[in-house]
Amino acid sequence: MVPTFDKLMLPLLRYTADGEAHTVREVIAVLADHLQLTDRERDEMLPSGSKRRFDDRVQWAKTYLTKANLLERTGRGTFKITERGLRVLEHDPAYIDTEFLKQFPEFEAFLLETRLKRNRDYELLSLQTPRVLMHTAYENMQIDLTEELLDCVLTASPAFFERLVIDLLLAMGYGGTHKATAKTLGRSGDGGIDGVIQEDKLGLDKIYVQAKRWARDNAVGRPVVQAFIGSLMGVGANRGVLMTTSRFSEEAIDYTRSVRDMKVILIDGKRLAELMIEHDVGVNVEKAYVIKRIDTDYFDVG
Repeated sequence: MVPTFDKLMLPLLRYTADGEAHTVREVIAVLADHLQLTDRERDEMLPSGSKRRFDDRVQWAKTYLTKANLLERTGRGTFKITERGLRVLEHDPAYIDTEFLKQFPEFEAFLLETRLKRNRDYELLSLQTPRVLMHTAYENMQIDLTEELLDCVLTASPAFFERLVIDLLLAMGYGGTHKATAKTLGRSGDGGIDGVIQEDKLGLDKIYVQAKRWARDNAVGRPVVQAFIGSLMGVGANRGVLMTTSRFSEEAIDYTRSVRDMKVILIDGKRLAELMIEHDVGVNVEKAYVIKRIDTDYFDVG
């Protein structure tokens, strides 16, 4: 029988005790061997048929340990144990489950947020139709994907972020070719301009770009936005895009709105991830559901 995810947390944490970076795929294989799962248990699928049940539970175990700050992301798809995780193992716990993790304030905050969200969803959905339920579930999955995607972006290298910006702008229809866009965007400019892209494929107009790969809690303030707008004025431009992985302060947003004869778009981390999902950058389709309805024209034979 495939173990529940709470029974996987302790062996997962112990495996990472070497302090090295590991991948989920690696851990899945190691834990399956450690638990002596049969081939049938390893290959058992979720009801949706989209993922193996054991793989999904290992992923959830990792998520819970990460929310409790016992594990941390180290790069694209990799993670390792934290100092807190090592201290937990020093006490040789007999088990690690949800109750055990509640001692950590970060995990309590995660549970509270999740609980409140589920209660709101239950109250709103209890009287809804199956179509509304499916749509709401889809929206919730999009929210989770947005958070996970932004985590991946933040753990990537600056060079990767630069390439991501290029890929996203091209997917949105800006720029001519990847090579030309990479050349302009990769060139460090003066006064806060990271690059210039073509608004159309013929290069009839240009948009100036600045990209800030900052931590989520490090808000981009008015001085940064003001400097960027000043740089646009310096080159005689009136349109620009300021993109960040974090967020913009209210003062920065208000200042942007107050500037006349200047069109500057601010894209924060949440919007960045949403655009990546919308334009299939860094994501792919896991499973598609087709909802069918009665074809009334077929039955309208007169």
